[in-house]
Amino acid sequence: MPMTREQLERLAETDVRDPISADVLLSALASSPFIPSASLVNIRDLGSVAGSAIRPGVIYRCGTLEAAAKDPDALEWLATNVKHIFDIRSPKERERHPDPEVKGVTNTWFDSTAFDGQPVLEEFVEADGASGLRKEYLKILDIYQPTFRVILEHVWGNAADAVTAGRDRTGVMAGLLQSLAGASPEDVRFDYLLSRIGTEPARERLLSYARIGTGVTFDHPGFYNMCSLRQSCWDAFVTGVHEEHGGWEGYLTKTLGFFNDDLARIKSNLRGNEAL
Repeated sequence: MPMTREQLERLAETDVRDPISADVLLSALASSPFIPSASLVNIRDLGSVAGSAIRPGVIYRCGTLEAAAKDPDALEWLATNVKHIFDIRSPKERERHPDPEVKGVTNTWFDSTAFDGQPVLEEFVEADGASGLRKEYLKILDIYQPTFRVILEHVWGNAADAVTAGRDRTGVMAGLLQSLAGASPEDVRFDYLLSRIGTEPARERLLSYARIGTGVTFDHPGFYNMCSLRQSCWDAFVTGVHEEHGGWEGYLTKTLGFFNDDLARIKSNLRGNEAL
C-alpha cells in the first residue's frame, strides 16, 4: 500500500547507517512521487511531489542512469517519457559510467568550471554537518553554472522535459526548480529529504564509494554527517543561497544573468502555463 506524506517524512529520517527493511522500502518506492524501477535509483517525478507547483510528467530526476543500458524496461521508459537528459556529473564519473544512448533522447553535459574535489570531513563534524553541506551545495551552484543555465534555458524555451542525476547535485537543481515554480520552503525541503528513501537500494554501495573517495578507513566523526540528509543542513544551505545570491531568483538574475522577463517565463513554463 502506498505511503502518505507523513509516513514518508518519518521514513526519510532513518539514519544512513541503518537499513530500511525490504517490505517498508517496497511500499515507499511504490508511493508518489517515486517511479518503480529495477535499475534506476531515486527516480521520481518532481511534479508529483506533495506541494510541488511543477506540472507532473515533465521533469524527472534519478541516479545510476547508466544501468538503463542493461535494463530493457528502463530503456523503454526513458524512450517513452524523456526527451532530454541533463547530466550533472564530473568527467571521471561520465567516463566510468556513460549515459545510455536512447533513440529520440538528447543527452546534454557541460564540464564544471572548477575541479569538484572531495569534501573536507572536518567541516562536517559540528552541527550535524550543516556548515559542510552548506559549503558543498553552494559550490555546486557555483561550479555547475553552465549546466544549470542550459537547463533553465531549456525550461525557458519549452517547459522542461527531463532532468536526471542522483542526490546532491540534482537535489540542488531540484530545489531551485521547485522554488522557482512556487513550492513552499517546507515542500522543497520534503522533496530533498526523499532522497534518503530513493537512494536506499544503493545505500551500501554509495557509502563504500564515499569512503574510498574521502580515504576514510575508520569512523571519522564527520563521515556519516556528510552522507546524511537532514532538514538542518538543507535549511543552512538555503540561508546561504539568500546571503550569497539574494535567494533563488537572485541566483538566476544576478549570478546566471537572466532578465526578469526570463524569470517570469521560466516560472510560467514550470507551472505548465502558456509561455509568456
